Amino acid sequence: MMRAAMLHIVISIATTFCLGVGVVAALDFTAPAFISIPAGAFVAGSDLAEREAAYALDEAAYSHDRTRKFGWYDRERKRGSHQLPAYQITQTTITNAQYALFVDETGHPAPNVDEATWNDYGLIHPFERTRRHAWHDGRPPKGRADHPVVLVSHADARAYATWLSARTGQNWRLPSALEWEKAARGVDGRHFPWGDAFDPALLNSHDLGPFDTRPVGQFPAGASSFGLLDAAGQVLKWTSSPGNPGRYLVKGGSWDDKGCGVCRPAARHARPQNIKHILIGFRLVTGAE
Repeated sequence: MMRAAMLHIVISIATTFCLGVGVVAALDFTAPAFISIPAGAFVAGSDLAEREAAYALDEAAYSHDRTRKFGWYDRERKRGSHQLPAYQITQTTITNAQYALFVDETGHPAPNVDEATWNDYGLIHPFERTRRHAWHDGRPPKGRADHPVVLVSHADARAYATWLSARTGQNWRLPSALEWEKAARGVDGRHFPWGDAFDPALLNSHDLGPFDTRPVGQFPAGASSFGLLDAAGQVLKWTSSPGNPGRYLVKGGSWDDKGCGVCRPAARHARPQNIKHILIGFRLVTGAE
């Protein structure tokens, strides 16, 4: 049983929209469920033993040592104790349905990317793969209302946070990398949300498929000790912590990863702030920063 209580704040909004399933309905808005993270110390970062274990997982999964050659995990924060005040974090990533209310009310551009822009990113995923995640006529793709919203930039995520803050009267924002890590890892410095050993049955990753997003919250056994769901795999999540200039850290790994060294809460991976990627979504926090 999850140790942190979830809070549902229901605000009636007279809005009508289609969630990509051919049905138009008036819905009440339910603010994202969140969990409370207590103030206090926790272990963040990694040591050599954890990084070596992560590289070994990648090498076994991919049959090559590219992540080691490029030093993917060598720049992680040094393992040590940190303090944070109390805060709350959304239990799952923001979904297409939740984001649709924001788009509907504000007129904010719906998640999408054109072929030329996508090709300029220089990613390995072909443009055609983005189509199953792209919105059409301002509506989420059919059958994906409860999937994580993707194809959102860092600015898009912050705009949603501003709107949600106005709707709920709480100051929602993107989490810092440390806030994200504590919620995903607990206080004891474990390698994964559930413990030190990687288990592909506890997350949505490329190890077991389906090589796509899934409805949020499908892996309760893989939750962190605080009850954070989808903390590993599913989609990478934007944070407020900058990486190199023009980039922000993303955390948690995705459905495209296997192994899954990058799915560890200690892993640090930066992406350009303007990118709209099929592997990146977000969750939010409220409380003292």
